[in-house]
Amino acid sequence: MFRESCIRARGFRVSKMLLIQPSEEMSKQIREELNENVTTRDKDVEIIKEWLSKQPHLPKFDDDQRIMTFLRGCKFSLEKCKRKLDMYFTMRTAIPEFFADRDITRPELREISKLIQIPPLPGLTKNGRRVIIMRGIDKEIPTPNITEAMKMVMMIGDIRLKEELVGVAGDVYILDASVATPAHFAKFTPTVVKKFLVCVQEAYPVKLKEVHVVNVSPLVDTIVNFVKPFIKEKIRNRIFMHSNLETLYDYIPQEILPKEYGGDAGPIQDIHDTWMKKLEEYGPWFKEQESVKSNEALRPGKPKTQDDLFGLDGSFRQLSID
Repeated sequence: MFRESCIRARGFRVSKMLLIQPSEEMSKQIREELNENVTTRDKDVEIIKEWLSKQPHLPKFDDDQRIMTFLRGCKFSLEKCKRKLDMYFTMRTAIPEFFADRDITRPELREISKLIQIPPLPGLTKNGRRVIIMRGIDKEIPTPNITEAMKMVMMIGDIRLKEELVGVAGDVYILDASVATPAHFAKFTPTVVKKFLVCVQEAYPVKLKEVHVVNVSPLVDTIVNFVKPFIKEKIRNRIFMHSNLETLYDYIPQEILPKEYGGDAGPIQDIHDTWMKKLEEYGPWFKEQESVKSNEALRPGKPKTQDDLFGLDGSFRQLSID
């Protein structure tokens, strides 16, 4: 879908994966931002692996690539990386509705894949950030199963943990609100949103840099105002509303966007379809991963409960998004 010669001309090199990895020059810039020292990073991986092996409640885990991605997302803070990894496995036990039956060929997930598009884009911004677009297909369709949609987001996130070989300087989200309706919004209950936000921000090495909302409407203001109280002020200041695409180009190079957004990366459906094919190829791996989770009965001290992780009073914890 993306010609190698064309990609090389834009300063990237192609890996065997869908995600285009940064050029060496950009990689140096990213390593500096992530505090990555090429002479000590392998030792850091070994330190984390040794720590994991001594945690009786955590599964056997020697995936060097995923550990490296966690270290990068934690700016090579070993203690923060340990906390993230602990939560990564804990969430798989705590929220089975997100982490079980992760088979894109199941009718429920197959239907979701036809209703929404959530692809990370192949290219990177000039400062080494990965752009992810989230949008619905048709406002007239019934609201999709929100839990299954969030499951698909996590599936793509897990693939990225394995396939961001060099690391990126953070994530930028484009939320297309063109098909958002009050009926859709009503399905996002506080409970499910809370679980999703806690999981993404506490258990994944996410460095959220910007959120851009396009095709805004009065409903979008309601949605943003619903979310804002639950995130820190620095993230509120990273939410940008766009009444036209011209202002979006001030932040994201037009050349890496799909053609629906005035870019040169081809139809978004093609990018989405490629990701769905990748999810299918990863089917056996997702099945294996279902057992890779914490055993709370073996956790030293007090097991983590739903109340510990999400609270039972219906109020959101304020989330920290680095």
